[in-house]
Amino acid sequence: MEKRMDGFENKINFLREIDKLKSVLRRTYLMDGSRRENSAEHSWHLALMVLVLGEYSNEPVDVLKVLKMVLIHDIVEIDAGDTFLYSDSKEEKKINERQAAKRIFGLLSENLSHEFFLLWTEFEEKKTPEAKFAAAIDRLEPVLQNHATEGRAWRENGIKKEQVVAANRHIEEGSVVLWNFVWKLIEECSEKNMF
Repeated sequence: MEKRMDGFENKINFLREIDKLKSVLRRTYLMDGSRRENSAEHSWHLALMVLVLGEYSNEPVDVLKVLKMVLIHDIVEIDAGDTFLYSDSKEEKKINERQAAKRIFGLLSENLSHEFFLLWTEFEEKKTPEAKFAAAIDRLEPVLQNHATEGRAWRENGIKKEQVVAANRHIEEGSVVLWNFVWKLIEECSEKNMF
């Protein structure tokens, strides 16, 4: 049976375009402290975290849907760049990322483009169990990285404990288990002057 080739070139063009995510550097460092992480590595790590930690979601979730969310949520950074979590430019970030989502997902066929845009929007809104858990995983990774590097990115950017707590508090909406773990890490980081 012959495979449908509708939209094949669009899909290849999209895959070429998203290779650019490998060049978007984040503020956080790899856990070994050797260099800053890129956004593609971040997405890959989150996908594995979903597979390993999925059972700790507050509510049952569609793991495949959560995987899709964490794999596509930062693709917009190809155009919009990585906005530091503790930045004040939240509204500008939303506008830039929405435009990027339309352009990049628009490279795909209409059905796939629509599906990716809806998944991205759902992640951003953080209202469904899947989006809440995906967002919890998204926040867990940088806390683990800062803990492993003695708060390197936090210290380099003058981040205080209160900011970390406020920015990560929503982890609890997706997973009380993960939030309790993150809270212990934050307390340990505070005791060791990692902020």
